[in-house]
Amino acid sequence: MPKKNASKILLEEKRILFPREYVRSCYLSIWILGEQQGVEGSGNGEKNLFVFGDSYADTGNTRIALASSWKFPYGITFPGKPDGRVSTDFIAGYLGMKTPLPYRWRKQLVGRVKYGLNFAHGGTGVFDTLAPHPNMTTQIDFLQQLINDSVYTKRNLKTSLAFVSASGNDYFNYTAMNGSTEGFPAFISSVVSQLTVNMRRIHGLGVGKITVGSLPPLGCLPENTALSSFQRCNQAQNALVNLHNRQLFQAVTNLNNQTNSTSFFILDIHDAFWTVLNQTQAHKGGPQFENPLQPCCVGVSAAFSLCKCGRKWGKQVHVLLKS
Repeated sequence: MPKKNASKILLEEKRILFPREYVRSCYLSIWILGEQQGVEGSGNGEKNLFVFGDSYADTGNTRIALASSWKFPYGITFPGKPDGRVSTDFIAGYLGMKTPLPYRWRKQLVGRVKYGLNFAHGGTGVFDTLAPHPNMTTQIDFLQQLINDSVYTKRNLKTSLAFVSASGNDYFNYTAMNGSTEGFPAFISSVVSQLTVNMRRIHGLGVGKITVGSLPPLGCLPENTALSSFQRCNQAQNALVNLHNRQLFQAVTNLNNQTNSTSFFILDIHDAFWTVLNQTQAHKGGPQFENPLQPCCVGVSAAFSLCKCGRKWGKQVHVLLKS
């Protein structure tokens, strides 16, 4: 049987700078060669989106009081205030779906459950982390229970899409628990292996299409570039990220081969970030970063952070925030 290549979505710089264009371009590209039929709907006009993972996808399972993304200065440049929107909202919008309801609101807004559910919780991973929230296995258990309770039918699931987000919390937890450098490659293999088990399980429950995000360049996060005054990424950490992504790509290829399908896809978040971080010129119609590694907010003391929040009414805005 000939091997099938995993569908890898490459994102241009505008797609990371402007979320609407980014999602329009990359997610409509997922359904190439007629694959969109897999999420066209259940025959009664309903389309389902199920989401698993972490803060890259969580739309409300992590309470506002615990999530800094709901607080100023997030959102000051777009859309003008903190609103908690993440990739899930844009994915749903450009596929003509309803944004799936956070799982913890399912009993309060029963009428929305038919459009799918978001099980993602900020800070979680495929394994347990320091965040006191359900890991991905438990999130999938929630869907399993709903299927057992006949909330979703086989027809609902066959025409649905699952978005799986595993953006590095397992690795942050490994470091926080004093995991060894020598043991990191083996741990990466265990993370990808469990992620593969999770995707296979979601598919086994009947979900028609599954897309998983690649790991962004974690070595370019501010905590890893601060030692170089935000001039250089941590190459050792990015090498580990590349190892994760190579193994993930191979895992998705293998899943498609094993199921004799093209049900599994990779959303290449890594290349999206990398394109922006390495840009030398401003994208037409978009902003130019003098230093793409420079964070918006920088701690100036234990109690305060200085935030350069972009331009408002033609003036540079600087805000001193109490930590």
